[in-house]
Amino acid sequence: MPQSSLSFRIWLAIAGTVMGVSAQAQPLALVGATAIDVSHGGTETRDLTDAVIVLDEGRIVAIGPRSKVRIPPDAKLLDESGKFVIPGLVDGFCGMQNQAEANAELYEGVTTISASGDDRRGTLFLAADPSPHVYVMDSAGTTDDWSVLRGNPVWRARLADHDHPHELTPEETKAQLTATSVAGSRGIWIGHNITAANARRIIQQGRKLHLVTYGEFVGTAYQAGIEAGVSTLLHMSRLELGLARPDLVAAAAADPEGPGADVAYSDAERVAPDDPRVTRYGDLLVAHDVALMPTFSLFYLELPDHRNLWKEPAASILNPANMGAASNPETGERPFDTSQHRADAEGYARRLWALDRAILARHPIVLAASGATWNGTMPGISLHTEMELLVRAGLTPRQALAAATSNYAEHFGWSELGTVAPGRRADLVVLEADPTVDIRNADRILEVFVSGERLDRASLLKRPAQR
Repeated sequence: MPQSSLSFRIWLAIAGTVMGVSAQAQPLALVGATAIDVSHGGTETRDLTDAVIVLDEGRIVAIGPRSKVRIPPDAKLLDESGKFVIPGLVDGFCGMQNQAEANAELYEGVTTISASGDDRRGTLFLAADPSPHVYVMDSAGTTDDWSVLRGNPVWRARLADHDHPHELTPEETKAQLTATSVAGSRGIWIGHNITAANARRIIQQGRKLHLVTYGEFVGTAYQAGIEAGVSTLLHMSRLELGLARPDLVAAAAADPEGPGADVAYSDAERVAPDDPRVTRYGDLLVAHDVALMPTFSLFYLELPDHRNLWKEPAASILNPANMGAASNPETGERPFDTSQHRADAEGYARRLWALDRAILARHPIVLAASGATWNGTMPGISLHTEMELLVRAGLTPRQALAAATSNYAEHFGWSELGTVAPGRRADLVVLEADPTVDIRNADRILEVFVSGERLDRASLLKRPAQR
């Protein structure tokens, strides 16, 4: 695809209009619901009862008590009495390969995704109709067969990794960051083979280009990445590497894909939750305002009390063949070669879970993300399991909601989304029950609005021709 075409499609996906959702035909007034307050990380509780929310031209133009908000005379009134309104949900790390996955996201109230293509999640599909808002994530500082810049003749040969990625020079990295920003990318993944000096450059230049940075470090020590100001750290099973002994961290940095890294990961995994290293790590995150994006859902099926996600309505349009390491549709369980393999995997997940709960107890910023479609995760559905797991890990339901909404506005600077407030994009989810009482109520969805347009949720479950 020519780069000009690629850039235009990315721009369409991340601009104020969602492909497949027409411009709002007339003002809408949602009347009588309770608007849930998710501001300040979910620490505020100023819910607005009997609210009027006016939507026009894809934005929220007014919100307040029924007695104080003027409803435009040409507005269409929607009676939402007894219902609850939250901002459209954000999945901060996932893929989207086809129309069915786009439909599943929307059906589950996920109106914005930060997404990329990779060898686990396939090619990022930007022609969905309808679609959530897609904020494209790219890599930087390394060759990458999945980079959005591979469509650019100038970059095609320079970024080919042939399954053996290598780090780019500082000059190449700077040019790559500029090019992917011009193409419309909103986030940058800093991967395993990026060394500390290049990671600092990526973070610093990314900040100037308004690109958020995702750290999945090995070649860079976690402390160095945190002190450099990375925006967020990805993944339970990765972020714990910051707990390993310093000498093993150095060995991992010198051997990011080999035995040196394996030894460091093994050391980190066996740190006790009450070890002082855990306290120091959590405090370091807080001191440097670095968010955690644990993607717990990638281990949902290895943790206790999981359910068969194929029983969810949105799963009916999904194809397990498109998912990496998909669970069995009949049982909902991940396949294992032996019972010992299953026991090992579950033990590993529980050790990491205990560590991450201890880190979260230090109160860093948390961002909800599903990691779909890898390791049994599913578009849309797994963002709800992520919020459930965040509550199990110690967050309140309101804080878990904030992790999937307002925290992205407050931490990433995505001020167009995240709260039900004037000037924000009119992405809303209407619920039949209060999600601050039980986070599972966030999945009791009645209506979804994207850029002010109310979606026909039933039609989203009609199986698209392309699955």
